[in-house]
This record gives sequence, C-alpha cells and structure tokens, in this order.
Amino acid sequence: MKRLFLILSTLALVLSACAAPTPAPTEVMEPTLEATPITGQAIPTPAPRTLTVFAAASLTDAFGEIAKSFETANPGVTVKLNFGGSQTLRTQIEQGAATDIFASASGKEMDALIAGSIIEAGMPKIFLTNQLVVIMPAKNPAGLKTLDDLAKSGVKLVLAAKEVPVGNYSLQVLDKLEATTAGYKDKVLANVVSYENDVKQVVAKIQLGEADAGIVYLSDAVAAPELQKIDIPAESNVIAEYPMAVLSSSMNADLALLFIDQVFSVQGQATLKKWGFVPVP
Repeated sequence: MKRLFLILSTLALVLSACAAPTPAPTEVMEPTLEATPITGQAIPTPAPRTLTVFAAASLTDAFGEIAKSFETANPGVTVKLNFGGSQTLRTQIEQGAATDIFASASGKEMDALIAGSIIEAGMPKIFLTNQLVVIMPAKNPAGLKTLDDLAKSGVKLVLAAKEVPVGNYSLQVLDKLEATTAGYKDKVLANVVSYENDVKQVVAKIQLGEADAGIVYLSDAVAAPELQKIDIPAESNVIAEYPMAVLSSSMNADLALLFIDQVFSVQGQATLKKWGFVPVP
C-alpha cells in the first residue's frame, strides 16, 4: 500500500511538470529601416548630391523658386545657383568652372560653348523669351514719360555693357528707334553715365537713385514693382530667346536633365510666367 502511494505521488508530480506553460523566449528587437506603406520595402537614404546651375542674372528670382521646388521633389539634392551676366558665366565655364547646366540670355554665348566642344550641338533648348523696358526710380525725379525723354540733355541713363546680352539688345532697340528719329541713338548714348556687367546691376543703380533711367528686361521690372517704367513698342522692341543646356563634362547629367524637365513642366513654365517671362509654346 505504501509502495502504491509513492508511485501515485511521483506520477502526479510528473504530470504537473508537463502541464506547466513553457516560458516565452525573450524577444530581441532588431533595428529596422523605414518602410514604404505599400510594399513594406526599406527606403534607402539618398546620397547627398549637388547640382550646379549657371544662369543669366535676369533668372535670379524665377530659378530660385524652381530650384527650391526641385530640391523638395528630390531629397538629398542641393541646387547651387550661380547668377551673372551670360558673357561672364560663359568665360568662367571656358576657364574650367565646374557646372552642370548653363542657362543663357543669349544664343551667342551658347554657340561659343558649342564651338569649344563644351556643350554638344543640338543640346540647347529655348525655354523662354523676354523683352525690354525702360525703368525709372519710384519717384521719377527726372519726370520721364516717353522714350523721347531719354534723349533730353542732362538725363542720366544706365545701360548694361554691349558684351552683356541685355546691353546688346538695348543697342538694337536704339537702332530701331533711330530709324524713325534721326540722331536719337547718339543723343541717348551721350546720356549714359555707366555701363554695367549684368542686368541686376542696372536695376540696383535705379533702385538706389543713382540714375534717372535704365533699360532692362521686362522680367526685371516685374521683380521690382516699386519702379516706374516706360514700355517699348513691339515694333521697336526685341525678342530675347533664352537657351539652356547640360554641359558635356557634367557629373550629374541625370539630375541636370530632370531639372530641365522641371523648367519645361507646367509648374516650371507657370513660375517663369509669374516673374514676367514668356514661356515657350
């Protein structure tokens, strides 16, 4: 009887041990990458990249806005903008300045880079057009009202240098006005007090009241609404075409083409129009 009791006790202990729950293993948390909500696949962090754009000074406001949109749409990408007279930028590129895109206010500068095998023929695309206008300080101290007033003795006029696209276009306008008023061009040029290296410097001179008038792009007048202006009739004006291209030496050709696509996009063209440019059809 005693032996039977011991056997039953032992059996009860064995059954009790088997019935006890097995403790859950300690969970080890492994680091995970952020996953997309649709596929669950890890999103790689893009390597930082810099896209360098050399652009005509008149594009300062419009390209500044487009560049910000491009950076937002392309995480990890920084757009480095360098603005100046197109002729100055072309010289810098010819001397080896590293850049990915050149946006010029004149086909002449682009043709020079094509001739130097720095840009491939057929690569440049016209992405907008522009026209000229006369601007005056907000208070217009000289009381200028018409284009004829630019020829009056004592008027202080600022132009861009003839090597600068807008300066060359200004001379073309004066040639057209000369055709209808003999001696007009010489009288106007006699009033020039300084020739500037880019269009923004012309605008700055007028904003500071250092001259009575200047000839700039219509887009520059839009960017400085406090200034007064005199419109130049279509028959005496010029149509400035702006080409843009990727340099053959670009290390970021894929990004450069994406940036150009954004300029030509509906959003990009709307931005150009907002700043006074005429988008391409």
